Amino acid sequence: QVQVVESGGGLVQAGGSLRLSCAASGRTFSTYTWGWFRQAPGKEREFVAAIAWRGGVTYYTDSVKGRFTISRDNAKNVVYLQMNSLKPEDTAVYYCAADNSPFTTAQAMSVHVIDYWGQGTQVTVSS
Repeated sequence: QVQVVESGGGLVQAGGSLRLSCAASGRTFSTYTWGWFRQAPGKEREFVAAIAWRGGVTYYTDSVKGRFTISRDNAKNVVYLQMNSLKPEDTAVYYCAADNSPFTTAQAMSVHVIDYWGQGTQVTVSS
């Protein structure tokens, strides 16, 4: 079983930055595809970014391209989401998630393939 714990959320003004961290247990961390999703009040959970285990290939939803960066440290079992130039519409609960299939690409990550979810961390961007 894999345990996933997010941290780093908080309140920030528009234009500011936050870095989310996702700490995971489990000896197969390095072979999973990892992603970040978010859910705003009254909306469905949506994909934000993903990083594949093979080659560290990344993929982003259009609304965060150029502002967010996902990365991973396999030695520490940690996945990061660096968020810059934050906007009020980025306000949501952010979830770290993993798919344990070695065949899932970063582009294929979606809520339908996730095997492990974190508990979420709140990000609030004020205008």
